[in-house]
Amino acid sequence: IKLVANTNMSVLILCESGTGKELFAQAIHNSSSVCKGPFVAVSCAAIPRDLIESELFGYVGGAFTGARKGGMIGKMELAKGGTLFLDEIGDMPLALQAKILRCIQEKAIEPVGSNTTQKVDVRIIAATNQNLVEAIEKGKFRRDLYYRLNVYPIIMPSLRERKEDIPLLAEHFALRAAGEMGKVPVTFTEAALDILKNHTWPGNIRELENCIERLTIIASGTAITPEQARLMKKYTDKVVISYDSD
Repeated sequence: IKLVANTNMSVLILCESGTGKELFAQAIHNSSSVCKGPFVAVSCAAIPRDLIESELFGYVGGAFTGARKGGMIGKMELAKGGTLFLDEIGDMPLALQAKILRCIQEKAIEPVGSNTTQKVDVRIIAATNQNLVEAIEKGKFRRDLYYRLNVYPIIMPSLRERKEDIPLLAEHFALRAAGEMGKVPVTFTEAALDILKNHTWPGNIRELENCIERLTIIASGTAITPEQARLMKKYTDKVVISYDSD
């Protein structure tokens, strides 16, 4: 992060879901020369396909049915002078990828319904949990966009690959959960920490945070025992929801 932060090159963060990629993107922005500019995050998977173009590039008034009379500024323009974080870039529609590529190359946007371009100087950071090389072979991702984004790749390790961080993260989440719930933080015995460190954490840091929040609810102010840690581990492995059909 320190090496790449003070450059203007594009960054591609590759990681599993739940590893905190937006925090890494924010850290790059905060350490960069554009840190005083805005940091705008966009989830390419969360925006409906028929709206993502207008969300990114904005639109002029009357561009389509239901458009605001005065138009709307897109996320790309909102990030002007700062950083645009394109999360889940692998889910971006193929038709829009060409427009994103042109925007990065030309440092300009063309709002929906407009025939003029606007200059925008934006630092691009993208992230995905998908294998983009496989997506390229399947025709689902543009090869030229991949190489434009993949100037400086950062491969973030999963939580099971950095188990030495689990005690520090558990303590951090315990303090935060207690503060939010108005409870006394839980603490952890060494044996309980060993249980947590031996879990595979398929949901990564997000799963660990959820686990600590549940422990805070049921065991506020106590030292977590191995039995409680095993219970939470078992709970995260498989959750069975039953209900009465009546």
